[in-house]
Amino acid sequence: MKKFLILIFICTAQIIFSQQKKVREKSDDLRDNLKNHKEEEIIFDENHIYNTAGLEILPAFPGGIVKFHQFISKNYKKPHKQPALQGKIFASFVIEKDGTLTNMKNLYDIGFGTGDELLRVLKLSPKWKPGKQNNKEIRTLYSIVFYLPK
Repeated sequence: MKKFLILIFICTAQIIFSQQKKVREKSDDLRDNLKNHKEEEIIFDENHIYNTAGLEILPAFPGGIVKFHQFISKNYKKPHKQPALQGKIFASFVIEKDGTLTNMKNLYDIGFGTGDELLRVLKLSPKWKPGKQNNKEIRTLYSIVFYLPK
């Protein structure tokens, strides 16, 4: 009987102390947060690599994205061993502040050197117009999908 009463006492104590409500000192006021956000100093990291989502001005190939795909199609050479090879090749690269492409990586290819060939063509690319955030040119991570032509 003693063990049963101790068990009930422990369970009751746990229930009472585990359900304490946390008291908020102040409710959030979105208008106050927006006012403070505009007044705060923005810390800008010179070497940070930004994603294209949410940028004020996106990076751009000279002549637009259509010209970029034409550039790749014109310079891309299919492997001689597999001329009928088709598929998608995924790659990413960083567009630097001066518009050059660096950190080129092959994310997915269909084999037979297709990804390496795409990286070779990206190295031939002319300088891009860099992305901008807060009126400053920034380093931007950019990803592409290249459809291997027939």
